[in-house]
Amino acid sequence: MTYELDIRSEAEEDLAEAFAWYEAQVSGLGLDFLLSVDAVFNSILRSPFLYPIVYKTVRRALTRRFPYQVLYVVEEKRAVILAVFHAKRNPRRFHERA
Repeated sequence: MTYELDIRSEAEEDLAEAFAWYEAQVSGLGLDFLLSVDAVFNSILRSPFLYPIVYKTVRRALTRRFPYQVLYVVEEKRAVILAVFHAKRNPRRFHERA
């Protein structure tokens, strides 16, 4: 089955903030961050049920190089990205998005 990716505006804001922070640290690091997150998005599209449920129906996939987690739900034929959070951030902050 082919899945579609739906990135919520809040998750896009999370990505933009993280990109800006990494880019301010070292030029080009923001792009590396986006590539790492893109790899996770592609993995979710290939196998959306691979990752564990962490809250109700919300699943969590971790990036490899950066300490970030992608939180998403699977609805019919799409994966809805709710948040892209730093792993040290309070996980309860995304509950309102779920």
